[in-house]
Amino acid sequence: MTVSVRHAAAADAAAWDAYVFGAAGGTFFHRYGWRRVIEQGMRQPCHYLLAERAGQIVGVLPLGEIRSRLFGHTLISMPFSVYGGIVADDDAARDALDRAAQALANELGVGHLEYRDRDRRAHADWPGTDLYATFRKPLSAEVEANMQAIPRKQRAMVRKGIKAGLNSEVDRDLARFYPAYCQSWHRLGTPVFPRRYFERVLEAFGDDVDIVTASLDGQLVCCVMNFYFRDEVWPYFAGITPAAREVAGSDFMYWEVMRRAVERGYRLFDFGRSKVGTGSYDFKRNWGFEPQPLHYGYHLVRARAVPEHNPSNPKYRLFIQAWRRMPLALANALGPHLIRQLG
Repeated sequence: MTVSVRHAAAADAAAWDAYVFGAAGGTFFHRYGWRRVIEQGMRQPCHYLLAERAGQIVGVLPLGEIRSRLFGHTLISMPFSVYGGIVADDDAARDALDRAAQALANELGVGHLEYRDRDRRAHADWPGTDLYATFRKPLSAEVEANMQAIPRKQRAMVRKGIKAGLNSEVDRDLARFYPAYCQSWHRLGTPVFPRRYFERVLEAFGDDVDIVTASLDGQLVCCVMNFYFRDEVWPYFAGITPAAREVAGSDFMYWEVMRRAVERGYRLFDFGRSKVGTGSYDFKRNWGFEPQPLHYGYHLVRARAVPEHNPSNPKYRLFIQAWRRMPLALANALGPHLIRQLG
């Protein structure tokens, strides 16, 4: 039977999520709640396309529209996320969603349409980028087996954090998390997300989001916001204080995320994406994770070339250096206005 595509509405949210949870290609970033996060937290519009056959959902494609005077007008699945793209039962549903997305991109007059596919690029003929890799690894049901699976040198760093007397706890407290996150990203020269973005994340996903905090003598050392989806855990937004280096705080923190997830029955650890050749890329490899290339593809509508809005672009290096030197309060005030335009 033929496949029809329409724009999803709030009334479709439960059915949409049920489909995403059951679909092989579904990820946490395909969940309907991200629409609320992006529209209310980032104040950018979304277009959620839903494919049906005989009244049954057979595919979904969440799209975020980014309007920026600095970086152009784009349509992305999914902005502010590492994964996206079409999730569909079969080629017919996939093709119908793809045609609808391209038609929408033309209608909106965007510079380009971008799919952030994890497993394969939707169109081999579209220009792409090999800038990012992701790191995913199965977890053993035995906690100690996961410790032993960490390469020796990195395992020693985890042990160092334990011996230093670090403790971990789980909460959803933005009052502690957000300042640490802002300070950490300021040192990296990266604009921060607004606090309301994280508030919407917590509201949209409930118990599928938590924050693991590592502390020493009652003082926060580092913290990370984690996403849970099916049997997967994704440590995603981290705040690392300068004190963490001395006591291997980040190593201890990520181990605690892994340990606690295993005890709750999760069986896959997703370390997220990193830019190839960066310190975070090497850090994840040192944990025994093998990089898996991400397949970001671009359909150029009005743009003439693939965008290069990333720190690896030489023209942004001076900006990063200046951002690091900017007073923290000023960076925190300006950052949310800038990052909402990046996608």
